[in-house]
Amino acid sequence: MKSNKIIEDILFEIEKHEGGMSRRNAMKFLAASPIAASVLASATTATEAHASSSNATGKIVIVGGGLAGVATAAKLTSRLSNPNITLIEPNPKSVSYQPGQTLIAAGVWQKSDIEYETANFMPKGVKWIKDSVVSFDPQNNKVKTADGTEISYDYLVVATGLMLNFGAIKGLEGEITSSGANDVVRTKVGKDGVYSIYFADGAVDTKKGIEELIAKAKAHKGPEKLQAIFTDPDTAIKCGGAPKKIMYITHDLLSKAGVRDKVELTFCPSGDKMFGVPEYNTAIFEQFKARDFKWEFKTNLVAIDTEKKVATFEKKWLEKGEYDEDLKEYTMISMSKNVEKKYDFIHITPPQKAPDVVGKSPVGSSKGWVPVVKETLQHVTYKNIFALGDVAAVPMGKTGGSARKQYNVVAENLIAVMEKQEKLPAAYDGYTVCPLITSIGTVALLEFNWTAKPAPSFPLDPTQERWIWWLLKVYALKPMTVYGMLSGRA
Repeated sequence: MKSNKIIEDILFEIEKHEGGMSRRNAMKFLAASPIAASVLASATTATEAHASSSNATGKIVIVGGGLAGVATAAKLTSRLSNPNITLIEPNPKSVSYQPGQTLIAAGVWQKSDIEYETANFMPKGVKWIKDSVVSFDPQNNKVKTADGTEISYDYLVVATGLMLNFGAIKGLEGEITSSGANDVVRTKVGKDGVYSIYFADGAVDTKKGIEELIAKAKAHKGPEKLQAIFTDPDTAIKCGGAPKKIMYITHDLLSKAGVRDKVELTFCPSGDKMFGVPEYNTAIFEQFKARDFKWEFKTNLVAIDTEKKVATFEKKWLEKGEYDEDLKEYTMISMSKNVEKKYDFIHITPPQKAPDVVGKSPVGSSKGWVPVVKETLQHVTYKNIFALGDVAAVPMGKTGGSARKQYNVVAENLIAVMEKQEKLPAAYDGYTVCPLITSIGTVALLEFNWTAKPAPSFPLDPTQERWIWWLLKVYALKPMTVYGMLSGRA
């Protein structure tokens, strides 16, 4: 696939959305975007050329057919002269563009805009087993699928993604992925004021929920404001900015409808800051203040009564205890209590976890995620196993931007293991990017790595909300990701 294919898909995205840029302006935007330039440049390299191919051999099994799994398969296919790759994935629509779920809730995209048939992106020569893995046996280099088939491997890549554990909240049920079956979750989520953009159908429902909130606000006459609550759980989550993005979107739609003054918007995160990077944390505080948002830190949703529209949060804090004469300081005592909050609209970011089949297996860990060396993404115990994407136990690494960097590292290091190299050549530095939607029309492009410092790719202040980053988010990132990353070239 050449760069003009990606360009054509970007232009197609622009033209199919009402109010998009002209082709001429779109081309100017692409020329000015370093992210676009890097993807387009990499796409011009023909993967059929084997000048840098490795002659290493061995059977590679990849578990998981989302962006991370398919991209890894594509990269390995291009780098190995004689690839022997099996990918195990049951979902025919596993390949989806999850960052678009916020845009569905905003009314900018439709659900169809983020869906893809996995078959359309499966690399040539990769054997696709349309089944689920039910057990891992790393001691014997085997996995077992749901139909009872045992599949052996020489090298294993775990890219299963994570589970949205709505059932961890009392009053809700279900543990689902972002696409696929979700009937149990939707008995309570997606109606009557309870919403979540963390799965595709939930994003569609959230759009309707915001519209219902607007209608309710227009009819509201009382002196007390309607209550809209946005949660952020005490687990690691994919796209840490999403709980705030949907709050910004709701604010913007309420404002445009002329009813923002009738609704109080409150952010209830389990943590004690807005963002792990201090500069971005400060910028988001200022954005919250400018929009008259409320927030309550260390407030974790633990239960919900959807009939009474009451959410229960565990509120945590520290209190001063006895004075320690030796240390010359007071001991601090952890305290907590449950607090009930009434709501008219609540957006739930569900607790998230590794699939049990992974987390409770020998390749998992006490915390569920696959334990890897964070730079090399190699399993800490089993040196012929790698993991990437949402299921890998790396800090701040559960975004599409992270996976885009990780799959190249996994491919290069896996080949090095196959070649019996003593040192793994590639290292992941923790880079990720959060295009923080701050309104329907502006984005702050928050790039960072494990230094917890801004790592911008552009000579612009990343804390500033800009229209050009909105264009990047809405029109360019999806085709660059899908046609660049899934071909193993970006």
